[in-house]
Amino acid sequence: MNVTREVILDLLPVYLAGEASPATRALIEEYLKQDPELAQRIRSRWAENLAQAAPSVLPPDLELRSLKRTRRVLFFQRWSFAMAIAFTAVALSLDFHFEHGRVTDVHFMMRDDPRGAGLCLIVGAVFWVTYFLLRRRLRSTSR
Repeated sequence: MNVTREVILDLLPVYLAGEASPATRALIEEYLKQDPELAQRIRSRWAENLAQAAPSVLPPDLELRSLKRTRRVLFFQRWSFAMAIAFTAVALSLDFHFEHGRVTDVHFMMRDDPRGAGLCLIVGAVFWVTYFLLRRRLRSTSR
C-alpha cells in the first residue's frame, strides 16, 4: 500500500496525542523511517510543545457521572413540566352548573376561592420558571 505524505500529516495529531491505534502508530513510524526530514521536523517542532503540555487526567467514571447528572436534570425537567401544567390547570379550572340538562352557569373556580387559585398560579409559575431554566441549561450545555 502506498501512503502519501498528506495522509501521514493528517494522522500526525492523533499519533502525537497518543490516541492512534497500534496499526496507525506502526504505519506512521514506518513512514518516518523512510522520510528522515519529516521525522526531524516533527521532533523539533512538536516535541517541545508535547513536553510542555501536561496530559489531562480525567477520572475514569467521568462519563458515567455525566450521564447520571443529565438523567437527573431531565427527570426534574419532566416533573416541573407536569407540575406546572397541573397547577396552572387547577388555578384556571372552570365550574359548570347544570339544570335540566343545560348549562346554566360557567365561571372560573378562582371566583369562589381566589386565595387558593392565586396560590396555585404562583406555584405553577414557579414550576414554569424551573422548567424553562432547566430546558435552557440542557440546550446551552449541548452545543
